Amino acid sequence: MEYGIVSIIIPILTIALAIITKDVIVSLLGGIFAGLMVINGYDMFAASTGVFNGIVEQFSHGWITKTLLFTLFVGAIIHLLNQSGAVKSFVAYIDAKTSRIDSPTGAQMLAYVVGIVIFIESSITSLVAGTVAKPLCDRNGISRAKLAYICDSTSAPVCSLIPLNAWGALLLGLIVSAIDGKVIEGDGISLLIASIPYNFYAIFTLLIVLVVIFKKFDIGPMKAGLPTAYERQTVHESATPALMPMLLPILVMVAAVPAGLVITGKGDLFKGSGSTSVYYATVVTLFVMYVYYLATKRLKHRDFLDGTFKGMGEMLPIAAIMLFAIFIGKVIGDLGTAKYLASLLEGNISPVLMPMLIFLTAAVTAFATGTSWGTFSIMMPIALALAAAMHLDIPLVIAAVISGGIFGDHASPISDTTIISSMAAGCDHVEHVRTQLPYALIGGTLAALAFLLAGYLTI
Repeated sequence: MEYGIVSIIIPILTIALAIITKDVIVSLLGGIFAGLMVINGYDMFAASTGVFNGIVEQFSHGWITKTLLFTLFVGAIIHLLNQSGAVKSFVAYIDAKTSRIDSPTGAQMLAYVVGIVIFIESSITSLVAGTVAKPLCDRNGISRAKLAYICDSTSAPVCSLIPLNAWGALLLGLIVSAIDGKVIEGDGISLLIASIPYNFYAIFTLLIVLVVIFKKFDIGPMKAGLPTAYERQTVHESATPALMPMLLPILVMVAAVPAGLVITGKGDLFKGSGSTSVYYATVVTLFVMYVYYLATKRLKHRDFLDGTFKGMGEMLPIAAIMLFAIFIGKVIGDLGTAKYLASLLEGNISPVLMPMLIFLTAAVTAFATGTSWGTFSIMMPIALALAAAMHLDIPLVIAAVISGGIFGDHASPISDTTIISSMAAGCDHVEHVRTQLPYALIGGTLAALAFLLAGYLTI
């Protein structure tokens, strides 16, 4: 059945709800309900039951259940790292070694490297990088605004470039959903990996930060940033310096994912099951943490179990977003939104422009809503269907959505990662937004031009 212009109104309504409510779950549920109302002939009862039945039906797909469990287990891992004191021990270890890098460049590079190494979740990336580097930056006259910028710029971009985390699980889920719905063809993992070189905003952002660090590239309000007076930190004096309690779980999880891909792919990394691999990677990581933390007396059995369930509980909102994101992708597919949009654009807009336009649309959506994940869930199903209808390069389109979501989220004053980066660096939030925006705009401009060029080269 053809739904015409109404099929476009549903995703627009979802974005509008996200802007108004600032609540991703409410906006996704609202979009799902509105879409089911249209599909069911505006029968409110059928749409209402369709929402709840549809949620249950999602769990009939093994890959969805595994991806959701992976997200919950990542929350458990993050909570246990904090509960066991592994993060504090890591900070104390780095603090004990800072004499080797006690310089303005070294202080900034410490935050940069920590931000890259700890890529399991964007929030903990910013928090650890800010906590570790703050005393050294203060001692070397680096403003808190610049530290907040470095923390923010090595959180989401790194998590999207090294998707062995909840980011990868969500993105893989959205891609696989489109494959299962016969919207696109291919292997989810292969498409996600192939999109990484096209993730222009993340790549440009990491390069710009290096220029800022080594060339003292201070522009706009960042020029006026003043360093904070150095005060000897005592908060980590009680923590025993140690590296392995923090790094061992991360190394195990990073190694377990490709190992799982090889095993499930029967020797072929690119034919493995992504959902199965990330799921068992977290299971193995939690087992190793249990054995190691109990053996080193960092946690007792009961404390470990309590921490596991608390961490899983903290990730329930993220898991809900992922579930509803996959659900609304199916609804948008059933409405034929992308096919109708493609019919409107065909002959009117050159396919060469589409990757750049998708990037910019995702950026505006993320800036207005303050969430990259919500943007992915709304934009990815539409973008992939457009790519199939207009014969665009699929990995390039995937990257356009990812880059646009990160760019908009990076520049948004209501983004959670922006707020957390301000807190981690001890910087005034408004100052962080003002000082970071010029760099974000430079990265966004370069990315837009790169997507325009890539669109020209791949058509």
